[in-house]
Amino acid sequence: MTMRSVGAVTIKRSTEIERMGAAGAILVDILDVLRAEIRPGVSTGDLDQIAAGMMADAGAEPSFLGYGSNPPFPGVICASINDEVVHGIPSPRRRLADADVVSIDIGCIVDGWHADCARTWTVGRVPREAQDLVDTTRRGMEAGIEAARAGNRLGDVGHAIETVAHERGYGIVRPFVGHGIGRAMHEDPQVPNYGRAGTGLAIEAGMCFAIEPMFTLGADDVYVADDGWTVQTVDGSLAAHFENTIAVTQDGPRLLTERA
Repeated sequence: MTMRSVGAVTIKRSTEIERMGAAGAILVDILDVLRAEIRPGVSTGDLDQIAAGMMADAGAEPSFLGYGSNPPFPGVICASINDEVVHGIPSPRRRLADADVVSIDIGCIVDGWHADCARTWTVGRVPREAQDLVDTTRRGMEAGIEAARAGNRLGDVGHAIETVAHERGYGIVRPFVGHGIGRAMHEDPQVPNYGRAGTGLAIEAGMCFAIEPMFTLGADDVYVADDGWTVQTVDGSLAAHFENTIAVTQDGPRLLTERA
């Protein structure tokens, strides 16, 4: 049977969504273990090794390792600390410290189907403003997911996320956005974390998205570091990042990277 498409956006069948859900369940297990390891003195390289071992044991392939060509990404996870927004390279030399904010982004492949998710955690005791940023970024993701319903439009998703950020005066990282997902980690359409309600692609059941807001305590502007991957805030402000892979169903969005 040929996969149905809406323009360049593929509509997944229930069996394909189940495979993505299997990949998502592996990521949830890995993130549970990584969260328990988050403490001062642990290196992001340590976290990467744990994730790599668990993924191999589960029979999954990492989505990130070797991705791209500028240079190819060298880790199984992305580990971004404080003013690093996304795509931080894990390293045994990069150790977590008290009051850090760390974002872990991870993806894997099961039977040719991807899942992708991210969480931001705090290390030890952090200022109230840092915890508020983390909590609000998660709420932004949840608002975007709630808007990802059949009959709505992609602009509704971005508008819902943007509204949460603007309520607190946070910056929204605009060059890096959510995306379709399935056979490839990054598929059409792009899913911006900002937008005008009632505009954009009409959402249909069977579409699968990775919804991933990135908020900052300062301005929106970011740059890519000399390593070719790590995205940082220009003003040095803290950043947070949450992501879930979802499938749109007739009954609403189904989370593929959260426990039921």
